[in-house]
Amino acid sequence: MGHLVLVKMNGASIMTPPTASVANAPTTFTSMGIDPRIIEVLRADGITVPTDIQAQTIPDALAGRDVLGRGKTGSGKTLAFIVPMLARLAESTSKAGNRPPRGLILVPTRELANQVRDVFASFGRVLGIRYATVYGGVGHRPQIDAIRRGADVIIACPGRLLDLMEQRQVRLDAIEMSVIDEADHMADLGFIKDVRAILDATPKRGQRLLFSATLDSAVADLVNRYLQDPVVREVDAEHSPVEDMVHHVLHVSHNDRFAVIADLCAAPGRCIVFARTKHGAKRLAERLTQNGVPAIDLHGNLSQAARARNLAAYSDGRVSTLVATDIAARGIHVDDIKLVIHADPPAEHKAFLHRSGRTARAGAAGTVVTIMTDDQKRHVQGLTRQAGITPIITRTGPDGDVLAQLAPGERRFSDAPVVIEAAPAPTRQPRSGRPDRDRDGARPFKGPRGPRTDNGSRSSNGPSDGRRSHAGHGPRTGQGPRDWQGPRESGGPRDSGGPRDAQGPRDGGGPRGAQPSRGSRDTRGSGNSRGSGGGSWDARGPRNPRGSRDARGSRDSRRG
Repeated sequence: MGHLVLVKMNGASIMTPPTASVANAPTTFTSMGIDPRIIEVLRADGITVPTDIQAQTIPDALAGRDVLGRGKTGSGKTLAFIVPMLARLAESTSKAGNRPPRGLILVPTRELANQVRDVFASFGRVLGIRYATVYGGVGHRPQIDAIRRGADVIIACPGRLLDLMEQRQVRLDAIEMSVIDEADHMADLGFIKDVRAILDATPKRGQRLLFSATLDSAVADLVNRYLQDPVVREVDAEHSPVEDMVHHVLHVSHNDRFAVIADLCAAPGRCIVFARTKHGAKRLAERLTQNGVPAIDLHGNLSQAARARNLAAYSDGRVSTLVATDIAARGIHVDDIKLVIHADPPAEHKAFLHRSGRTARAGAAGTVVTIMTDDQKRHVQGLTRQAGITPIITRTGPDGDVLAQLAPGERRFSDAPVVIEAAPAPTRQPRSGRPDRDRDGARPFKGPRGPRTDNGSRSSNGPSDGRRSHAGHGPRTGQGPRDWQGPRESGGPRDSGGPRDAQGPRDGGGPRGAQPSRGSRDTRGSGNSRGSGGGSWDARGPRNPRGSRDARGSRDSRRG
């Protein structure tokens, strides 16, 4: 290890070699020497010029150096580690097969894991690099199957990945490159111990990249323990202003708080509202919807399927207002969010910066509004000071002119309920062919069986009479399914078997309890496993109106 110096980053003491400034950083992806197939995918997505964090970190990562990078939210950190990982893995000519994973990306939340997966997917299809996403809230089996089929890269949250490691379902001894994204958020969520255990299972000589919007003392131990001679790239200072992002603080009374939020959300355009608690997010979304502003919620109490469904509805524009907790503050990228509303100011300034970073991304304009009541005045002042923000403070109510300035346009209210339908189940695949698999490598749900035809058969699964037949007894010899016999009252008569009272005999069977000889049964036929109300039966003959069958080989008594 070369000469080290002590670097202070946001109060953290990190031992690292001095890093020269990048005066002549590459201005195009082509000049970085990246695989042309990767450049073609970037070009198809409209990405032709690297951002500052990408231009400064991708060349170091391609050279095999450990990288410690920090860029503000929306700066393009995801591509800064995906592109070099793809380029390094694409150099290998061996196929995945049952080979253990070679790349590892650790993220703090499921939503961020899915976002990284979506970015990775378009490149993976072109390069033939397979991947698996691993996180909690869903079943283990699809994730295990995807890994066993040969995933080159694992995109994972620490908790579930450590669980699979303890079950010996995944090996990390062949990892060539490890990435830790949003490292400070890992620390905030208490994942640092799990991250250490995971990195300890990877080869010590493997390459490691660490990215975050903020770097502080919480991640200093990870840097000093796992990164060897890292290149430090701090593109934007933590408090650097974001161009075209305007901060406002609306000082309102407690009684006017909801009316002000509803008026802002009713304006045209997409907005996101942050609440402090899960219950608060759910309740605020419900109140907005009840007052004519369709809104959906996103928080930790929702199942993973519901979270994905709501986020998709917000992303594709079916609903323009999302009420979320801080799980949406990091890694959730949705285009054209014009307004961010802090309905409840966060507890600390890092969360404030990440929340605000949902707007004004990639050079776009955006507005951030913090709702402040009288009892929150001191807290909001300290919060903005720590975040390096000088907001415009306005005291207003629901009829204030400032609301139209912050969110211009005609207010629209709707009485229609918010209905977010689940995605339709995939169609059933034939057994002879290999079924399609989802992006995680899991075999999809095959859907319901086909409808019955008039004679009781299913179009896709062969003939059926509506009941399972006994194995070995052959098909039912009757013509189609048995007609419904009508309701039967306890102890009363039923049409198919003649009259029967509660204690008396049944037609053709003698008194109850008598067990005459049952006779023989042709193994080629089948019977009704539940018996019938009257008459004897034979496998070869149709049942007569009184419930008995023709006399060829018939049985003249039934089970009592």
